[in-house]
Amino acid sequence: MIKKEIRVIGIDDSPFNKFKDSQVLIVGVVMRGGLYVDGVLSTKITVDGKDSTKNIIKIINKCKFKPQLQYIFLNGIAVGGFNIIDVVELNKQTKIPVIVVIRKNPDIENIKKTLVKIKKKEKIKLMEKAGKVIKIDNIFVQLAGINLSEAKKILKIVCTRSLIPEPLRLAHLIASGIVTGESKGRA
Repeated sequence: MIKKEIRVIGIDDSPFNKFKDSQVLIVGVVMRGGLYVDGVLSTKITVDGKDSTKNIIKIINKCKFKPQLQYIFLNGIAVGGFNIIDVVELNKQTKIPVIVVIRKNPDIENIKKTLVKIKKKEKIKLMEKAGKVIKIDNIFVQLAGINLSEAKKILKIVCTRSLIPEPLRLAHLIASGIVTGESKGRA
């Protein structure tokens, strides 16, 4: 049985203007289960760049919460446009299972066509490396370092106020509030 106050981190990016901004704020919210906030981490990544995996690994591995962190939640595998997170590498370098949460089933073929069109074809391998998209209830997930059965149990603990894990919901609100002056939208 998994305890209700298991320590997890949810990571999301802030809103940005792809024509003006060269960097995007990334916020991580550390929580005990889906109830208590223990801390907030942040870093910046390059819009459409290749530094998201490295920068997220760095903030997680250097934070004081690292010894207790049991799971990493991501709001999709892309941040800052097409700065795609290598979830397998994130799992490997942090030694923490990764659960990617996606609200709607992604149109992978359309995303691949877009990447080819904008001359970022090399990012397709990272997308494929993230693995199969699996439906759990009303959301979709991709998993690294964790099996489906365990992921379902963890999601029941951390989804306290919506379909989205509470650490992701709060990371989204904090990131958008910092950048735009007021939080808005859904995680």
